[in-house]
Amino acid sequence: MSGSSSEKPGRPGTGVVENALEVAVNPGTSKPWLPKGHAMSWWTLVVTTGAILMTSIDGGILPAVLPAITDEFGLNSVQAGLINSVFFASLIVGAIAFGWASDRVGTGYRRTWTWNVAMLFAIVGGALTFGFAGSFVAFLLLRIPMGISRGGSEPVNVALVGEWWPKEHRGFALGVHHTGFPIGQFLTGAMIAVILGVAGWREAFLLIPLLGIVIVVLQAFIGTRRNQQKVYDWIDENHLTRPLPELSTRLSGSVLAPVKAALANRNVRWAVALVFLFLWGEAGAVTFLTTQFVGQGMSQGQAALIAGASGITGWIGQIVWGTLSDRTGRKSAITFLVIGWSVSLLGMIFITGPASAWLVLLFWGLFRNAPFPVVYALLLDSVPKAAGTAMGLMIGVALGLSGVFASVVAGGVIDRFGFTTHYVVLAAVVLLALVPLSRIKETVAVGTHA
Repeated sequence: MSGSSSEKPGRPGTGVVENALEVAVNPGTSKPWLPKGHAMSWWTLVVTTGAILMTSIDGGILPAVLPAITDEFGLNSVQAGLINSVFFASLIVGAIAFGWASDRVGTGYRRTWTWNVAMLFAIVGGALTFGFAGSFVAFLLLRIPMGISRGGSEPVNVALVGEWWPKEHRGFALGVHHTGFPIGQFLTGAMIAVILGVAGWREAFLLIPLLGIVIVVLQAFIGTRRNQQKVYDWIDENHLTRPLPELSTRLSGSVLAPVKAALANRNVRWAVALVFLFLWGEAGAVTFLTTQFVGQGMSQGQAALIAGASGITGWIGQIVWGTLSDRTGRKSAITFLVIGWSVSLLGMIFITGPASAWLVLLFWGLFRNAPFPVVYALLLDSVPKAAGTAMGLMIGVALGLSGVFASVVAGGVIDRFGFTTHYVVLAAVVLLALVPLSRIKETVAVGTHA
């Protein structure tokens, strides 16, 4: 493993572990609650949060316009389901491939190159969907670049933002960065409704190029070696800890070196299982929320609006729990999130109308999206030089497998036993996350000074 000899080494005493197979302990922090960062750190956070917003909108477009697509192409349920399966299969490939590529091309500012390519897949896919999706087969094939981008951009995006902030504020930065998901979850429905009111479903996919082009151009200007050097100099001057000892490193060795480095770390292996259980609970709940609400007498529009209510409070949970994890430790934060998730899922049993639905889902929002940035911070702490591969494996395997199986199993439970049993099962699945969590090694030195 080597970097440019001209790049400044890390400060002595930072506790950085050079071997990517070991856990690099985050020093924790006793600094003021308001995180400090260089201007370029904040700009990177703005741009990458915009990219996550774009990812969230991309994920919400298809469910919103699927009825119109089904009507136009005359699809049956199997064909409609195939669209989702192709997307998730492509997601798995994109997550692992781009995560690996970002570690081979280089960490730090070099990740910008890999990330922009991943983003271009979505931009081109969205534009081609608008212009050339004239048949079901064409539309199905165009889900492939969209899935590759969705899987590939997120792990590289997360690693990138984590490498432009001091270690002491990594959880905060990733928590803010991931607020794009809950904001997108709430806004997508309204945006699609406006577009469908004046145009067709194809125009909805133009959102991706319009957002993506701006994001890629901004990141190309910000994510340079010169700007990262400014960030690292500022970190040194303020007696904080660099994300990496050098501006950029590349894993040497065989083609599979990043994969071996990631899988050799037990935190990576157990984090995949941990996130898989969270995502299983999320997919099982989200897929059938609107169905449950319509069955209780709500209109389709009202049910769809309320189903996205967790996005209103989601950003709060991500920032709060991400920041707390910098101080109290990653594992303690995740433990509270497991409990909050389970209580929220059990609370869905008692939804009887709009008022109770708003209450339960706003409560769930305080926990729903928060585990993921905390786990990402954990992986960045654990394998700093193979972070892209580690997060690519986690996103590809956990999100891909849960996307393929969770909704099918949940639907079977609902059909046979009803919604009460459905939510009890999901709460139990999430509680199982405490098992892999117990096997994870803490990466934050709680109670120490930076």
